[in-house]
Amino acid sequence: MTTVKLPERPGAEQKPPSTGGSSSPAGRRKRPPRPGRALLYAIAGAAMITYVFPLLYLLNTALKTSDGFMADPTGVTTTFALSNFAKAWEAGNFGTYFFNSFLYTLVGSVIATVAAILLAFPVSRGYLPGSRFFWPVFFVVALFLPNALTAQFQLMLHLGLYGTRFGYIMLMAAGLGVGPLLIMGYLRTLPRELDEAAAMDGCGYFRYLVTFIVPLCRPVIVTVFILHAIGIWNDIILATIYLADSANYPVTVGLFAFKGQYSNDWALLSAAVLIVAVPLIILYAFVQKYIIAGVTDGALKA
Repeated sequence: MTTVKLPERPGAEQKPPSTGGSSSPAGRRKRPPRPGRALLYAIAGAAMITYVFPLLYLLNTALKTSDGFMADPTGVTTTFALSNFAKAWEAGNFGTYFFNSFLYTLVGSVIATVAAILLAFPVSRGYLPGSRFFWPVFFVVALFLPNALTAQFQLMLHLGLYGTRFGYIMLMAAGLGVGPLLIMGYLRTLPRELDEAAAMDGCGYFRYLVTFIVPLCRPVIVTVFILHAIGIWNDIILATIYLADSANYPVTVGLFAFKGQYSNDWALLSAAVLIVAVPLIILYAFVQKYIIAGVTDGALKA
């Protein structure tokens, strides 16, 4: 079988063979790793170990038996006493306390987040007198003021809110923290022309907040919500002061059940601490991208 060679077209240019220039993947030079990037990776790894090691140590203790902990408190467990979690759940009455904590955390965080939005929007837009100096300084100073516990207790007592779930929710929602500051920084990245266009179209104030501002500020709003949720979920001091009935206790107060007069069952206590901490760990794992975006965008673009 013979091969017929077709004649070349006149004026056709032949492409030179590839010499492995910069355009080909094989010819690209690999850049050496930057020392600065390696240092950042080392710092990130050290920070991860710093935060993960206590959780692993707590899990290691929770899987030990009481005798195993007394024999070797710091060693790696050789047993997997999963029954500690069931015992801790029953001893701490977590079935009832978890419902209370979810109620306090959800309702209190929603109220605090809505209040932070209503405060931050007019201040960031300059619609209130003193928006450039007075209100931002006021929010910052409020972070460093001590808790007026005596006056707060008398106020709760005279309003008839002492020992009630509603009173505890309102008390926890009143601590706005850094929420208004984060939302103010994020709102400054949005052009004020949106406000003017909405006003010209006849959009009301609260309708504009709900339909425009809230969707555009979703990352920072989620960040503020999570920060409030963590504070309410982990509260133990105010719960022991303002909640007299054990039926209204949050889940953190259930940890007192593992405190003995002369000794503590550290294996059961570690299992109980993990039970309390797991919901927040799971929540953070799902919304961490919103938290990082809300904090960084509001801080860098303010």
